[in-house]
Amino acid sequence: MFKAIRDYLHEITADQDRAFAPDDHRLAVAALLVHLISVDGTVEESERTGIRSVLSKQYGLTEEETDRLVEQAKRADDEAVDLYGFTSVLKRALDDEGRRHVVEMMWEAVFADGVATEFEENTVWRVAELLGVSTRDRVTLRKQVAHRHEGEDHGGADGEGH
Repeated sequence: MFKAIRDYLHEITADQDRAFAPDDHRLAVAALLVHLISVDGTVEESERTGIRSVLSKQYGLTEEETDRLVEQAKRADDEAVDLYGFTSVLKRALDDEGRRHVVEMMWEAVFADGVATEFEENTVWRVAELLGVSTRDRVTLRKQVAHRHEGEDHGGADGEGH
């Protein structure tokens, strides 16, 4: 009986420590966002906070789950040789609307610090192409997200966040 209780408790706690599977689309999205905010060579706190907020809201994650997802995404991004591995997971897991939503989440990460750099714009363009999101949708989503972020204070001393 004690063994059964111990095994049950181990199962419960193991579920809490379980990592996101490599083919979990949430991990692919998180890895793309982690890559995106670091592509310009500067990661602002507003960008870190922004991707955590986007992931938490989108997937209904607790703070601990979000932290776990972001840490695992950093490792996945560090190990990746390109973005194709992440986008191929997303193409298999998501429909057209879901893929457009990924691009929207990427724009949210880009504008978290108030500035869209050339490197960030190029990365979103490449990912959108790999996901099969049209140029029209990518540009429309960019405008919508930029509009939502207009007038926000991003904490930069120069007023631009960088």
